[in-house]
Amino acid sequence: MPDANMGWVQAATLPIALQTMHDAVVTNGGLQRGESILIQGASSGVGLMGMQIAKLMGAKQVLGTSRNPAWRAKLAEFGCDLAIDTGDAAWPDQVLAVTGGRGVEVIVDQVSASVANGNLKCCAILGRIVNVGRLGGFTGEFDFDLHAARRIRYIGVTFRTRSVEEVREIVRRTRADLWSAVEAGTLRLPIDRTFPLAEAPAALAHMKANQHFGKIVLEC
Repeated sequence: MPDANMGWVQAATLPIALQTMHDAVVTNGGLQRGESILIQGASSGVGLMGMQIAKLMGAKQVLGTSRNPAWRAKLAEFGCDLAIDTGDAAWPDQVLAVTGGRGVEVIVDQVSASVANGNLKCCAILGRIVNVGRLGGFTGEFDFDLHAARRIRYIGVTFRTRSVEEVREIVRRTRADLWSAVEAGTLRLPIDRTFPLAEAPAALAHMKANQHFGKIVLEC
């Protein structure tokens, strides 16, 4: 923990979110200052961190998606400039409109199948899509012609096939860019609810119900 002012519960929310999203936004997404970014699944804990990191790294526009209207209303607190409902079939047009028709340079996708072609439509030419999660399905339609026409780099990432050395490098890069912001309390995540370790099944059920905003923490 960076200092005595941060408790264990808050500290527990940070490592995976910081590492996952720095790797996605900066290392693989290659976000540059002045570019625009879309975070699919922005109301998750990792998504909330991704928007904050993007803003900290100088993104011109940070867009985030959620199908829950109450959660969309909260995204601005975490760096979101425009909250988008992907339940609306015209959502890619909203992204294109707010970016002047260009599209976003980076998309960090935690949803995948159900939004794959929409991502291709609203990604800028020479943009990057980083596949972080597949909450919307493992398989789906993919417009290969649009992918080629926009010359999009489509990048898949996961911690499951990374070596210890690779994870250490992710930690090193994350600390180099973000540690001062962590120490200052600039990067934060809301805690939805805490559970005693003995109630882990209840915590899992709470997560599967998909009614939480932010992190669920188990306490020993």
